[in-house]
Amino acid sequence: MLKSVNILNKRARFDYEIIDTYTAGIVLAGTEIKSIRLGKANITESFCEFSGMELFAINTYIEEYSFGNQFNHKSRSERKLLLNRKELKTLHKSVQAKGLTIVPLKLFTNEKGLAKLQIGLCKGKKNYDKRESLKEQDTKRDLDRIKKAYN
Repeated sequence: MLKSVNILNKRARFDYEIIDTYTAGIVLAGTEIKSIRLGKANITESFCEFSGMELFAINTYIEEYSFGNQFNHKSRSERKLLLNRKELKTLHKSVQAKGLTIVPLKLFTNEKGLAKLQIGLCKGKKNYDKRESLKEQDTKRDLDRIKKAYN
């Protein structure tokens, strides 16, 4: 078993401009947390949606636990996110009014072993913004190579 689990959504940072981040708890079944602790999860295709005043993570993939029996969980299902009422209200207002979206950025376990999901309030990037971010990454990589050669 891994000590600390960090599952990143690299695609979200490329496709979206992140305005604000929140850390939310997740309501999980018994075998789901076991699979997460083994690092068998994926959040690249997932997104968050409101149902009433509750926030759900949709399309998150948590692999079925290999040692599970007939009580094993479904690999893709809606998972409720736990946030304060105040945070839920601000997220709900901003998603409805401004046309922003909520995207999972990182799935991790804290010191107590509980699974947490870092979500971001995001605005979609245009194609020219994506090209600009790729250009910045290339120049940073080149500068790092030059610095390494001279040091």
